[in-house]
Amino acid sequence: MSGGLKVLFLTQTFPRFADDTAGPFIQELARGLVAGGDEVTVLTPHSRGVADAWEVDGVRVESFRYAPETIEVIGYSRSLDRDESIRAAAFLATPLYALSARRKIRRMLSRESFDLLHAHWVVPNALVAAPFAKRLAIGPGLHGSDVFLAERGGVRSLVGRSLARSSFLTGCSPELVDRVCALGFPRARASVIPYGVDVETFSPDRERGREWRDRLGVPETAPLLLGVGRMVTKKGFHVLLEVLPALLDDFPSAHVCLAGAGDLLDAFRERTARWSDRVHLPGIVLRDTLPDLYRASDIFVLPAVHDVKGNVDGLPNVILEAMASGLPVVASGISGIPLAVEDGVHGALVEERNAEQLRSALAGLLSALGRAREMGDNARRKAVRELTWGAVAGRYRESYVAGLSRAGTPRGS
Repeated sequence: MSGGLKVLFLTQTFPRFADDTAGPFIQELARGLVAGGDEVTVLTPHSRGVADAWEVDGVRVESFRYAPETIEVIGYSRSLDRDESIRAAAFLATPLYALSARRKIRRMLSRESFDLLHAHWVVPNALVAAPFAKRLAIGPGLHGSDVFLAERGGVRSLVGRSLARSSFLTGCSPELVDRVCALGFPRARASVIPYGVDVETFSPDRERGREWRDRLGVPETAPLLLGVGRMVTKKGFHVLLEVLPALLDDFPSAHVCLAGAGDLLDAFRERTARWSDRVHLPGIVLRDTLPDLYRASDIFVLPAVHDVKGNVDGLPNVILEAMASGLPVVASGISGIPLAVEDGVHGALVEERNAEQLRSALAGLLSALGRAREMGDNARRKAVRELTWGAVAGRYRESYVAGLSRAGTPRGS
């Protein structure tokens, strides 16, 4: 297919300012597509401080209002309680969100044409996009929490109907794709595509990591274990806390940093209070300083789990950022994580919720930091070779082109 595509993203999360941690992978994918010659317009809900329209690196962004600002609670990591249930306010606001998003899309289509609409998060955005299937190719992008919402009884049939109108589907993990295809989309037409990572922003540089070590009070020679993510059940940090007493006893110079905000942060601070000089929970870390936190660290850990509702991450971006930063990764071998991390090559994959395996894997690397650095070097090489946003955007473009062919809608209709 000659010429670039005109792509419309519908997303409920997009960076609201330069260093925002909300949805940076959506922005990076859009940038990657633009760099490859496509046009991308992003439609995102309004939130406090969000402009009506702006442009970032050739990506045009427009926001839409759906409720008074005090009850704009959709997206930006505000909709779910611990990622296990919908907050009451978000549940009530969702119909307003859907109506306003559809109204905004109609206005956009009345003034210009697009080839396709990529609805990031199958719930609610694939449901919002479904009525436009006769005008352009549509397809959902799966990211994690949206899949467990799609399987809920009250939404399942609506998702099935929206999938019947979809001409492509993307997901960052085989599990997420399989679970949604079970609701009514042909598996052969779906694409499993890992996220990418900016290998220039996230890169090894021990000197630049010293500021974080000074800030946390970690001696230069002390090994530092790092976990990054929202403090919610599916990240699995509670499993790490189970083994921390033994690890801290066995490795008396080791420090641990768990960076991120979330519903469980206060509880985690209480559980680790007795080791406050060695276990650091700085809260949310903005993206301008996050690369240096990776650089300050020696081992990355994310013992992700399926929570009690079946919610699970696809492929956490932080794993790719750690790999690009030259860190070995210790993580659960679930969902999309094995797409990036090969056990024994880039780190260690452990059984979900298996605290003893997690302790053993971390102890093994802490006991052999030279081997840990070799694995980190391997991880960096894989990120540079396979996981740049340019390479990943090319795979998304292939999925879009296949979807356009199936949809049978003229380009720019």
